[in-house]
Amino acid sequence: MEKVQEIQLQLSIRDEEANEGDSHGHANESNQPTTPQTRKLGLWIRIGFYSFLVLSGQTAATLLGRLYYEKGGKSKWMGSFVQLAGFPILLPYYLFRKMKCKTKNNHNMNTNYTLPLQSKKPSMLVVASVYLILGLIAAAICYLYSVGLMYLPVSTYSIILASQLAFNAFFSFFLNSHKFTPYIINSLVLLTISSVLLVLEPGSQKSSKVSKGKYAIGFVCTVAGSAAYGLFLSLMQFFMNKVVKKESFSVIIDVIVYQSLVATVVILVGLFASNEWRSLREEMNEFELGKVSYVMTLSWIAITWQVVSIGLLGLMLQVSSVFSNVISVLGLSIVPIMAVFFFHEKMDGIKAMAMVLAIWGFVSYAYQNHLDNQSSKNDNPISNS
Repeated sequence: MEKVQEIQLQLSIRDEEANEGDSHGHANESNQPTTPQTRKLGLWIRIGFYSFLVLSGQTAATLLGRLYYEKGGKSKWMGSFVQLAGFPILLPYYLFRKMKCKTKNNHNMNTNYTLPLQSKKPSMLVVASVYLILGLIAAAICYLYSVGLMYLPVSTYSIILASQLAFNAFFSFFLNSHKFTPYIINSLVLLTISSVLLVLEPGSQKSSKVSKGKYAIGFVCTVAGSAAYGLFLSLMQFFMNKVVKKESFSVIIDVIVYQSLVATVVILVGLFASNEWRSLREEMNEFELGKVSYVMTLSWIAITWQVVSIGLLGLMLQVSSVFSNVISVLGLSIVPIMAVFFFHEKMDGIKAMAMVLAIWGFVSYAYQNHLDNQSSKNDNPISNS
């Protein structure tokens, strides 16, 4: 009887809220011509802000990462660690969320409202397993990217990273039923040709100031890192859709924090197991820009990568995970241009052509994303009114 009464109470509360919503809707009918415009303007402002965080943060983080190796940094594990170690700056959000939940609970108690029935949550074991898998993949991505950035010119490194779009589409085809359209296929072909051109570039090894063998290792690791990143994004989308079955700010923050915690622990184990930690003091003393610059360079790498995470998180919530990846790849075209000024790298014909093809591939992929969004709006006209 108590459960029946509780359900009846919840139904009556929902009816009252629906009636209140109708009354508010009638009261605000006169404001409908301006309200949608204001909402759209606010949406575009937020998208622009988050896109700026991704573009600026990613460019700064990549250039600083190359600066670390250019001026005397030698630890691949340290280069990986700073890509993840900045996640504690997101922890204050949990305090804010706890205060918000406490205020909401007090409001429900004061108004004698009963909390609505909640859907069944996934078990802690399943969620912990997902965080563990994502964390291990994230650690592998950071290490592979660190090796690539160590052995490749930053312009070559950034152009290769554009292939993550192709890998994302490939893995999403199997995990998330993502369709291959002519624009997607065109993007994959262009990005593949772009990477092949960089391999065939005659002066690539000379410009990177490393041996041919190390250049090959850097190239393979960067491509492997891009593949792992494409898998990472597809798995995260699969996790949101099939396990959590919701995509909220809190859920994405949890994913970023917990997988970063797992990945950081893995990287620290690798740092100490490889004995690279023993050479860090010597590395700091021999850093060409000085000890303070050494610490500041690593600190800002950690901070800027978290700025990128926040920007990607915001774009996932405001638009989609695909759009956030598209903006991330767009930022990669900025890095080679900045590398010409900061590291005096040469932008020869083959590298310029590879960059143009990568941008062309990005535009093709982005246009397909635009068509998908337009199709979803046409299928759901009510949600867009």
